[in-house]
Amino acid sequence: MSVSAPNILVVRFSSIGDLILATPLLRAIRARHPQGRITVVVREDMADTLRNNPRIDELVAWRRGSSLLDLARGLRAQRWTHRLDLHDSLRSHLLRRLVGGHWTSYPKHRIRRKLLIATHGTHGGHLGHVAERYFAAARDLDVTPDGGPAEFFTTATADAQAAEFLAQHGLGGDRPLVALAPGAAHFTKRWPRHHWLALARQLSRTHDIVIVGGAAERDITAEMVAAAGGRAASAAGRYTLDGTAALLKRAGSLIVGDTGVLHLATAVGTPVIGLYGPTIEAFGFFPYAAPAVTLQHALGCRPCSSQGGPACPLGHHNCLGLMMPDEVLEAVHRGRSHD
Repeated sequence: MSVSAPNILVVRFSSIGDLILATPLLRAIRARHPQGRITVVVREDMADTLRNNPRIDELVAWRRGSSLLDLARGLRAQRWTHRLDLHDSLRSHLLRRLVGGHWTSYPKHRIRRKLLIATHGTHGGHLGHVAERYFAAARDLDVTPDGGPAEFFTTATADAQAAEFLAQHGLGGDRPLVALAPGAAHFTKRWPRHHWLALARQLSRTHDIVIVGGAAERDITAEMVAAAGGRAASAAGRYTLDGTAALLKRAGSLIVGDTGVLHLATAVGTPVIGLYGPTIEAFGFFPYAAPAVTLQHALGCRPCSSQGGPACPLGHHNCLGLMMPDEVLEAVHRGRSHD
C-alpha cells in the first residue's frame, strides 16, 4: 500500500468512554487519508462501541483472557505503514513486542496525574483532553482535531426499538424527555441513591424520564420509576450499547456521572449534565466539543483518584453527597453550571 494510502493499525482495548473519545482521531485520519485502511483492535466486550463506525475498515475483537500471541500472529501477517497504540498499557506494550515494527503512542502523563491526586489539584497542571492527546500517536499521518465531537453510529433496528419503547411507555410525547443514568463502575463516582430518587420525583412533575444503565442498576432504576409516579420507564439491562445510544438520541438531555455513558450521549448529540465528584477536568475526560453542563463542588480533597474507587478515602463522600437535587434541577431548567 502506498504512502498516500496508508495501512493503519490502531490498538485501544477498552473502555467505552476511552474508545468513544478516540473517534475524533479516527474521523480525522479518514478525512485526511480517504483511500487508507484503518484496522482497530478492541476488547471483544467493548466492540459494540465501534462496530458501526464507518471510519473503520476492520474491527478486530480480542477476547479477554485469550492468547495475545494468537492475536499478534494474525496482525503480523499484514504490512502496516503505521501502528498506533492508544492504550499504552502493559498488555498493549506486550502486543507491540509480539507484532513488531515501529509504534507511536500518546502522552498519558502518569506522573503528573499522580501529582494532581497527591496535591488535590494544586500541582500537575491540565493534562489536556485525551481526545486531542490521542492525536500525538498519529503524528506521522498529518492530522489535527477538526473541532467536532465524538461519534457513535446507531443502527436502524436500534432506532426503531427505541421509538417503540418510548411509545409503549407513553414517554416523550407531550412533555420533554430527559434521560437519567445512575450507574458507575466505582462507588465514589455514583451520586447517592436518595438524591437520584428525589430528582426523579421532582423532575417527573415537568418531564418524562427514561432511565438507562446495565443490569447492575435494575434495583435503583426500579425505585426511581416508582418515585416518578408513572412518568418514567427503565431500560437498564434491556438493550445493548446501540439500543442505549438510540434512546439517548431521543432525550433532550442526559443527567449522568463521570462514566462512559456521558461520552456516549455526547457522541449522539445529546446535551449532558455531568455530576463530577472524585475526578476533575484537568485529567482530560470531561465532555468533549459538545453541549454540556458540569456540576462539581470545589472541595480541598478533590481529586482523590483518577478513576474512582470503592469508598471515599475520608469516609464522607461530600464531593457528590453535597450536590443537591435542586442544583441538578436548576441545570435542567436553566442550563446554568455550578463550579
